Amino acid sequence: MKTLWQNCHAATMAQGVYSSIEDAAIVTQGEHIHWIGSRAELPTGDYPTVNDLNGAWVTPGLIDCHTHTVFGGNRSGEFEQRLQGVSYAEIAAAGGGIASTVRATRAASEDELFASAAKRLKSLMLDGVTTVEIKSGYGLDLASERKMLRVIRRLGTELPVSVRSTCLAAHALPPEYKDRADDYIEHICSEMLPALAAEGLVDAVDAFCEYLAFSPEQVERVFLTAQRLGLPVKLHAEQLSSLNGSSLAARYQALSADHLEFMTEDDAKAMAASGTVAVLLPGAFYFLRETQLPPMDALRKHGVKIAVASDLNPGTSPALSLRLMLNMACTCLRLTPEEALAGATIHAAQALGMADTHGSLEAGKVADFVAWHIDRPADLAYWLGGDLEKRVVRHGVEID
Repeated sequence: MKTLWQNCHAATMAQGVYSSIEDAAIVTQGEHIHWIGSRAELPTGDYPTVNDLNGAWVTPGLIDCHTHTVFGGNRSGEFEQRLQGVSYAEIAAAGGGIASTVRATRAASEDELFASAAKRLKSLMLDGVTTVEIKSGYGLDLASERKMLRVIRRLGTELPVSVRSTCLAAHALPPEYKDRADDYIEHICSEMLPALAAEGLVDAVDAFCEYLAFSPEQVERVFLTAQRLGLPVKLHAEQLSSLNGSSLAARYQALSADHLEFMTEDDAKAMAASGTVAVLLPGAFYFLRETQLPPMDALRKHGVKIAVASDLNPGTSPALSLRLMLNMACTCLRLTPEEALAGATIHAAQALGMADTHGSLEAGKVADFVAWHIDRPADLAYWLGGDLEKRVVRHGVEID
């Protein structure tokens, strides 16, 4: 059965630009877009259901391609301490930082983690997010990483949002492996990843390549294991220093390399050649008061696809609004509104390996879209906060 959606304008985001269609019509059939174009060119036929979108601008459903939505505890107290002059090193020495989130996550039950994560995820969904990636990485042992990944799968089952699950066991060194990073990487490669992949809990594998986390050599061992398991890889890279992690990611045809404040032009060339997407995370840039901008000129010059994500996490980006991240991407990182919207639609889909089915309004793709009551697409990056009036359609069905 076909459904007609009309009296709207469409920003299809095909090829990463608005590709605007004035007075558009969209025909859906089941979970997919059957046809899209100018209403004047609408094929004749029987449309049992017709929806009037009242002049709205329709975009693809937003995609948040980098989040850490599942975690235990709360670190707002540390935020307050930092603003009062306490250093991160002092907080960490007192048992704070990521170690506190690991303790709280390990102590929480699956139901507790699900309940808290569902609240955060619903906030993202209020912004028109229809697809989200969620990482593990606050368990750092097999049982706790499994618990987190099970919660991630459950979120995608119980909420009307598509969820991709990424194993980030190589996020930080757990306390029981203090000063034994190589041993922990071996544990990830020989025990954790094979077990979690066999249980169907993992869609991709990520790691944190940084001087305070894991070296490029250690990350490469994780990538080789993922490769043997048939899993795509992603990488936190060049956030605080230049280790050429993004070039390493490119050598393994990573879906994305994320953060990238300290990447070089050679890294950009490598990413362009491999098709690896650059995921920018303006929430962390803002929250940490960073001053080193990602090399936007190099990314544009070499044609690297640029995505934008919330990086929702308790320590460095407690961001509950992807639309706010679009504004920050423009104001802090110098993207245009069109680039920012592409970064949360078609390029975000590419960063998740989903560009064939998601991220743009094209015939044959999944019918995930948002009808926004705005004056123009740039409004999505212009307005700071608020709940913009909209109608959200996922898999061809309007959701509340």
